[in-house]
Amino acid sequence: MAKQKSKKNPDDLLAQNRKARHDYFVTETVEAGLVLTGTEIKSIRERRINLQDGFAQIRNSEAWLMNVHINEYVAGNRFNHDPLRSRKLLLHKKQIHRLGLAAQDKGVTLIPLKVYLKHGFAKVLIGVAHGKREFDKRETIKRREQDRQISRVMKRY
Repeated sequence: MAKQKSKKNPDDLLAQNRKARHDYFVTETVEAGLVLTGTEIKSIRERRINLQDGFAQIRNSEAWLMNVHINEYVAGNRFNHDPLRSRKLLLHKKQIHRLGLAAQDKGVTLIPLKVYLKHGFAKVLIGVAHGKREFDKRETIKRREQDRQISRVMKRY
C-alpha cells in the first residue's frame, strides 16, 4: 500500500533564511507564488537556492524578489538561467498594496523567510520586517541561552 503524504511534510521545505529572524523583527508574513523558468524550478527542487541576501520590492504595482541566488541547473546546457535575476512574485493586488504601504515606513523591509513546495508549486514566505539593533540581538541571544539552561535543569528532574 502506498504511503500517504502528511499535510505538513518537512521535506517540502527547500530553503530557509535563518539569519532573518536574528537580524529582524518579523511583524507579518505573506505567502507568494514565484514566476520561474524550467531550469530554475529544477534547481530549486534540488535545494540549490540561497535566500541569505534576498529582499522583495514593490515596483509599478508588482512585487519582485531580488538578489536571491538560484544556482544554475547542472543539466541545463545553453537554456540555463541567470542565478541572480529578479523574479516576479504572484500576489493579489490588495496584498501588493498593503506590502507597498508597509515597506514605505522607515526601517521596514520585505525579506524572504522560506521557500517550499505546496501542491507541486514553489512558494515563498515573505516577511514584513523591522531591523534589530545590536542590543536587541544580544538580548535575544541571552534569552535563548536562559531558556536552554532552564530546560536542561528541568530535564534532570
